[in-house]
Amino acid sequence: MTDDVMRFFAAWLLTHETADEGVKAAIRRGQEAGLEGMGGGPDAFVDGLAAMIEEEKEKLKAELIARAKGEAPASEERPDPAIEELRFEVSALRGRLESIETKLDAIVRRLGGE
Repeated sequence: MTDDVMRFFAAWLLTHETADEGVKAAIRRGQEAGLEGMGGGPDAFVDGLAAMIEEEKEKLKAELIARAKGEAPASEERPDPAIEELRFEVSALRGRLESIETKLDAIVRRLGGE
């Protein structure tokens, strides 16, 4: 039984190591080709996407480290005014939609009750 469990975890670890090496290779190829290389076929697209995800991962790590130190992450220091305006507009639309939904529910209840 113990051998089976150890064999399972060894296979699991080997699978993840292999996948990690494949992803790292894709990231390297994507970084070398740059964003222009993403149009070179399915493999090139995956490589470019992996490189972009790697960049975002590094940003996330930096933010988490900053939070752990009690510092404000860089993304929180300068909010994008366009994004803030968009959030406001979406919030206003959500409120209007909820109001319309409430009115429609009342109409349906009224019509169903008669």
